[in-house]
Amino acid sequence: MTVTAERAPARHTTGSGGAGDWPGPLRDTHSARVLFAGPAQGELHGRAVCRTGFAVAADGSYAACLAEASGSGGRWFAERWTLSGPEPYAVPLPGAQPEEVSAKVLPLSDGRVLLMRRLADRHDVVLLHPAGPGTAEVPVCSLPGTDVRLLPPSPAAGSAFALVPGPAGGTEIRQVHGPGGPVRVAAVAGRCTGGVWLDRTGRFLAVDRERDGRTKTVAVDLHTGEVTDLLRITEDSDDRLLLAEPDSGLLVLRSDATGTSRLGWGVLGSGAPVRFPDSLRPDGLLLTPVAASPGHGLALVALRAGAPGGAESLALWRPGAGRPNWRPAPAGWLGPTALWLPDTPLRLPFSLPDGSLALASYDAPSVCPPAPAGAPQSTAVRAPVTPVTRTAEVLPLQDAPLPRGDARA
Repeated sequence: MTVTAERAPARHTTGSGGAGDWPGPLRDTHSARVLFAGPAQGELHGRAVCRTGFAVAADGSYAACLAEASGSGGRWFAERWTLSGPEPYAVPLPGAQPEEVSAKVLPLSDGRVLLMRRLADRHDVVLLHPAGPGTAEVPVCSLPGTDVRLLPPSPAAGSAFALVPGPAGGTEIRQVHGPGGPVRVAAVAGRCTGGVWLDRTGRFLAVDRERDGRTKTVAVDLHTGEVTDLLRITEDSDDRLLLAEPDSGLLVLRSDATGTSRLGWGVLGSGAPVRFPDSLRPDGLLLTPVAASPGHGLALVALRAGAPGGAESLALWRPGAGRPNWRPAPAGWLGPTALWLPDTPLRLPFSLPDGSLALASYDAPSVCPPAPAGAPQSTAVRAPVTPVTRTAEVLPLQDAPLPRGDARA
């Protein structure tokens, strides 16, 4: 039986109460609410003790991951989480044979789970869903190549996409599930990685393209196949998009345009330069953006802070507001993954030592701490804007491919 409870962990405080300083392992002035649910149960599988590859559907209804059960001898299987109800719970979806830990899973908004397995020089895609006491498995398609990547869950309900190696060193974007069945929707010259959705309809996708020894982010219109430069801060920089918030237009990126690889931010449609805040390069930590608050104001960004030895913490930061607020991340965080839906707090999925499922809930800070007086807050980098011949918003330093009406839908 699944039991739900809401509980706040013990309160930890800093001596000065300053939430802007690096808090150490678990020092904090705020508590996270934790929503617990019972362990995943399944015939011959028991309680999951290890999980990897966690992904959340774009509407927050379901999540999926690979799980390894206690006493299974290394058997991995797909696991589906239901997040839309009053409590999270998991259903194991074991196939006819154990999965490799390299398999990829993607939850759909109808409750089915897309799973991609590598077999020799191809990848097979199947759909899994509960069927009585077992799991139904429906073949979807096969994708050629050894370097195939599932893209993050699409905002277009029921659709899933992948990056597939194409001819002449290019990359094809294929719809592997959705209306019309599997189909190629676009081709991009160069090797592509990453994948960030730029709107809420699933039409515009950003990918990081490696070509001629440099990596730049391009935007792809999946309706027309058009490919447009999105990030080109300088000609000699490697520029990668990490996160986009479609409502506010906020973009979080990583670039070496300043001479070293740093996190930066810009706003789609703004004439301001991309900025690289000093507050986003704390000593000894690697910051990775995981979510942004939806809405038309400038978004609040949640970042995973990784320290040597595997320690994790959470940083909540608003562009232009100075230093982040630091919060303790739950042990067993299935990150870097987070869920931030309209009119809800930030939630982090994690697994307890006994295999139970949980969501840690975080309220947004009322005020982010300012930077110390006299300290430089950021470095700005500006490059010439290339004229465009069609109606388009302008990303700082470069053309943006999104018409206003489509970009913010």
